[in-house]
Amino acid sequence: MINDAKPALQKKPSAEDNAYNDIKAFVLVIVGILINIAGSLVAKEFSFPLYLDSIGTIAVALTGGFMPAVLVGFFTNLISSLSYYPNIYYSVINVLIAITAATFSQRGMLRKLTWKMVFPVICFVLVGGGLGSAITWGLYGDAMGEEVASALATKLNDNYIHNTFWSQMCAGLVMDLPDKLISTAAAFIIYKIYPKHLRPIRNKMDIVAALAKKGLSLSAKIVLCVSLIFGIAAAVVTYVSYMQFSDTMIASEYEYATDVAKYVATLIDPAWVDSYIARGPSAEGYYKIDKTINMLLSSSDRIQYLYVYKIEEDGCHVVFDADTPDLPGSEHGEIIPFDESFLEYKDELLAGNPIDEPIISDDSYGWLLTTYVPLYDENGKCVCYVCVDASMPNIVDTERTFAFKTTTLLLGFFITILTLSVYLAKRFIVTPVNNLAKLAGDFAYTDDEARKETLDSIRDLEIKTGDEIEQLYDAMAKTTRDTVDYINESQRKNEAISTFQSGMISVMADLVESRDKSTGTHIKNTSAYVEIICEQMIEDGIYPDVVNEEYKANVVASAPMHDIGKIKISDAILNKPGKFNDEEYEIMKTHAAEGAKIIRTVKKTVDNKELKENYLGEAENMAHYHHEKWNGKGYPNGLKGEEIPLSARIMAVADVFDALVAERVYKPGMPFDKAMGIIKESSGEHFDPKIVEAFVHAEDKIRAVTAEIH
Repeated sequence: MINDAKPALQKKPSAEDNAYNDIKAFVLVIVGILINIAGSLVAKEFSFPLYLDSIGTIAVALTGGFMPAVLVGFFTNLISSLSYYPNIYYSVINVLIAITAATFSQRGMLRKLTWKMVFPVICFVLVGGGLGSAITWGLYGDAMGEEVASALATKLNDNYIHNTFWSQMCAGLVMDLPDKLISTAAAFIIYKIYPKHLRPIRNKMDIVAALAKKGLSLSAKIVLCVSLIFGIAAAVVTYVSYMQFSDTMIASEYEYATDVAKYVATLIDPAWVDSYIARGPSAEGYYKIDKTINMLLSSSDRIQYLYVYKIEEDGCHVVFDADTPDLPGSEHGEIIPFDESFLEYKDELLAGNPIDEPIISDDSYGWLLTTYVPLYDENGKCVCYVCVDASMPNIVDTERTFAFKTTTLLLGFFITILTLSVYLAKRFIVTPVNNLAKLAGDFAYTDDEARKETLDSIRDLEIKTGDEIEQLYDAMAKTTRDTVDYINESQRKNEAISTFQSGMISVMADLVESRDKSTGTHIKNTSAYVEIICEQMIEDGIYPDVVNEEYKANVVASAPMHDIGKIKISDAILNKPGKFNDEEYEIMKTHAAEGAKIIRTVKKTVDNKELKENYLGEAENMAHYHHEKWNGKGYPNGLKGEEIPLSARIMAVADVFDALVAERVYKPGMPFDKAMGIIKESSGEHFDPKIVEAFVHAEDKIRAVTAEIH
């Protein structure tokens, strides 16, 4: 029989194995962080134009995979930010380097010293130098920051490129190349010398492959869900924070500008305003006030313009107007037309009412935030307004830097949390579920050993998640144990039934033999020949669509019943020592149809469809048609060729051959070679040529059986 048993199931890591692996991963993370910090300190101590803060990240990615490397990258910057806070904004760089290194390592491109290591190094440079420069520009703008590449960036901007962003980018890429070459080489050496027994099992987290599957895997769904939830939360937090910061900045600038305006208002005597407009510097106190106003403007980088206007119907009459580096102030008494954006406030200004909100305009003097503070005389009449303009672009630059910092910081957190979420989900949800699914698919019930291995594999899995997954595991383990017990019990019953069935067949065959003195061991002999013929047909590929191991088993098992109909033949005819006369021969021929009737009667009592169609079906075919001939001259129905059931055609060869070589009371047994010759000669006449071909190919086996039983 074919061995249907599946290969032994692989042993899954136990809870103790996972705990030990976690300890090794934790130690590796600590080592990686220390290496990163040490590298950064060495670079600063010796003033190397390098960072050397990602050596540990790359080494851990090679040694431990995604999760440890991401933790090393993130916590390196988190710890270093304690001494220099802006480092926290660069955490996304180290995290992305961790993911890049782990991805290339998973594909075997960093763990061997080959030319292919060029590709990950280039990616490290693009992440570290490219994205890092973009972050530096976002944080510092034209100031270039305090990074390693700032000196080169300043030189490029002053002499060649004349663009702050691209100067930062080019300088970052150039300076980062030697850093990443050295860091990758150092990480490779650390990976090679790190003790193998201390390395945790690398966790594979190919997010791209997970998302690329036709049907989303559980890992991919978790990635999408976490990304969606955290992405929406991060977007909302960033937007709300930005809007609040923007409102705070505008309020702060408005308050500052108002305070400056109120201070200037304390310097001006309301009774002298008209004199200041008419006489200017010649008016008493004008020079001192004008000097103070100019000093205030020049000493504050938050004020764009500072001036005092008297508002009339014909426009704004200049009282004081401080000079700026780019634009001299207007002369006293000059009339400035209303900008279009101020027209909505004209009536309030003419009425001398206070303006209790910032006026944001974008007109001839640029994009400004303006505050108007009225100055009243002793009669409560507004004689002029002290005006302060703050630059909105300066405010927006501050807001942009804030938004950039928030986005960069959240991005680092996001990638770390996403990786951690996927790892934890893979560890406590996906992997246990996959292990359960794999075990379910690999269950082998074919024999006692396979069933024992199945139970051992489930027991060794030891899922201890303390949640519904563990409950599912326990239920599955119990169901499997119950199933195996049921199968064992069923197998014992089936074996008993099979033994009983075989015994019944033997008893029925013996009943026939006990009445047919000339038959002898004919039933056992023909069964042996039938089995040899079927085996040879399988080997030679004869009728492959029909003849297989299952078919052979059914035919061999039912072969002993092919002459069951002889039980209906009288002893006088059945045991006649000589040749039958015509009448006796006709009676003898009825055993074929009678045998079929007996088996059909048995089939009516059987409910099992497979047993009816396969085992008893072939028994009926052989009993009914084993005396049919290929040329159509047989009995009882005169079938020919493939009209005759295949099992009956097989039995025909076995039946005739045994009749030839067997010794009877009325004849001696025929020599083997002569009997084999008759079979060959009858090919295409009495027998199916293909079955004769298989019979001849198995001549050695046939000869051995014949010699043993005769």
